[in-house]
Amino acid sequence: MSDSFNQCQAILRDRDPDRFAASLYCDPAHRPGVMALYAFHLELARVRETVHDPMPGEIRLQWWRDLLDGAGHGDVRGHPVADALLMTIERYRLPRAPLVAMTEARIFDLYDDPMPEMNAFEGYAGETHGALFQLVALVLNDGADPGTGTLAGHAGVAEAIAAVVRALPHHLRRGQVFLPTDVLVRHGTSADRVVAQPEETGTRAAVAELAEHGRHHLQRCREIGTHVPAAVAPAFLPLVLVPPVLRSVERRSYEPWTSVVETPRLSALWRLWQGSRRMRAGVRSGTVATADWLKG
Repeated sequence: MSDSFNQCQAILRDRDPDRFAASLYCDPAHRPGVMALYAFHLELARVRETVHDPMPGEIRLQWWRDLLDGAGHGDVRGHPVADALLMTIERYRLPRAPLVAMTEARIFDLYDDPMPEMNAFEGYAGETHGALFQLVALVLNDGADPGTGTLAGHAGVAEAIAAVVRALPHHLRRGQVFLPTDVLVRHGTSADRVVAQPEETGTRAAVAELAEHGRHHLQRCREIGTHVPAAVAPAFLPLVLVPPVLRSVERRSYEPWTSVVETPRLSALWRLWQGSRRMRAGVRSGTVATADWLKG
């Protein structure tokens, strides 16, 4: 690997250990490209955390869009993630449109506007998390279409919902609500009320509905996640970390505004190992003939 790919690996190991661990189950020949995509996704997801107001965040996201559009920023070797990403795009002939859409979707993160209806949330999830699943699948399939677009879409929504559940206390402290407006309305509340009075019953009920929606998408992944090319299956391994997050909202002690939902490090590593083991056990004639790897 070049130094840029090595630095992407170090970034993931320090800042996104779950995806770093998941990437270790990928084919070593394609692992650098997977890590480059994961590091790019992390860069975009962290923009809000690294700026004091939306404008510098928009400028940073525009920098990425210009880079992907080929506008040019000179020698990018000083930015290891950008350098590794461009090499990965060239090596695997990756489409740039979903990468550009990923940067555009993250503009929403910079502001405190309420999330519109569930359809809008699913669109956001598809452009951020779903696109990542599909791009990683492309890399693991050496750039050829693996036929996993529908699976990636469902996987993206499930993972995005788990991310919202995990980050909810943090989001509320800064006045941001990712719970879809129509879900809130169904439970007699609104984004403003959730921020001002998160202890009201409607908040808990809205989170419970969102988690149930995530379980629905996980079930769809189980139903269609069979006969995935064996080489591509590790792209979806991070999904094994979603079920325990969604189950956490069912605990009587769960309070969306204060409960920090985190899978212990050793537990996450165990789930990833078990999922990978089930994947290997389910391989039949070059495909994963069972979705048992997504148990839990």
